[in-house]
Amino acid sequence: MTPVITGIITSSIHVVTGPDHIAAVTPLAIDSRQKAWAVGVLWGLGHVLGMLLIGVLFILFKEFIPVDAISSYSEQLVGIVLIAIGAWAIIKVMYKNKKHAHVHIHLDKEAIIHDHPHEHPEDKKHAHSHNKPLKQNKITAFSVGTLHGFAGVSHLILILPTLALPSVWDSALYLVGFGLGTIAAMLIFAMILGIISNKTAISHNTKWFNILRVAGGLFAIAIGILWIFSTF
Repeated sequence: MTPVITGIITSSIHVVTGPDHIAAVTPLAIDSRQKAWAVGVLWGLGHVLGMLLIGVLFILFKEFIPVDAISSYSEQLVGIVLIAIGAWAIIKVMYKNKKHAHVHIHLDKEAIIHDHPHEHPEDKKHAHSHNKPLKQNKITAFSVGTLHGFAGVSHLILILPTLALPSVWDSALYLVGFGLGTIAAMLIFAMILGIISNKTAISHNTKWFNILRVAGGLFAIAIGILWIFSTF
C-alpha cells in the first residue's frame, strides 16, 4: 500500500497548495452550497483526466511536443479562465435578487390596487428548481479541472515516480493513489466552503452570503491576473 499512500499524499499537497486550483473551485463551491462536494469531485475527476491526457501525449509524441510553449500558453489560458469565473460569480450576485412586482388589493374604504417591488432572499425556498445553475457549476468544475490537469509540465514531474518504482503494479498503485488523493482533497475543500456558505445563506441575512460570493470572485480574478503576468 506504500505506493498508494505516497500517491495520495503527493496529490493532496499538490491540490491544496495550488492557488489556481483553490481560486477556480472557490466561487463555484460557494455558489453551490449544499452540493459543493459535487463541484470538488468533478474538478478532481477533470484534473486526473487532464493529467492522463498530457501524460499519454508526452509519452507518444515527446520528441515533437514543444513542452515549454505548451506550459506557457496553458498557464495563460488558466489565468483567463480564472478571471472569467470570478467575473461571472460577481455578475451573478449583482443580478441574483431581481425585483418582481406583486399586485395587492386593499379593501378598506375603497378598493385600491397597487404593486410594489419585492425581493426574494436567498434563504427562501421557491417552487422553481435551481438545477440549472448547479449543473453549470458542475460542468465548469469538470472543464476547469481538465484544463488544470492538462496545463503545464509540473504534472509530468509529479508522475515521474512511477518510472522509478520496481514494478508496473507499483506504478499503477501510485497513479491510483494520486487520483484518489486529488479527488478527496478537493472534495474536502469544496465541502468546507459549501458548509460555510450554506450557513451564511440561511442566517436570515443574505448580505454576508453575497459578500462571501463576491470575495470568492475577486480572489479568482486576482489569481487569474497573477497567473497571466507570471508567464511574461
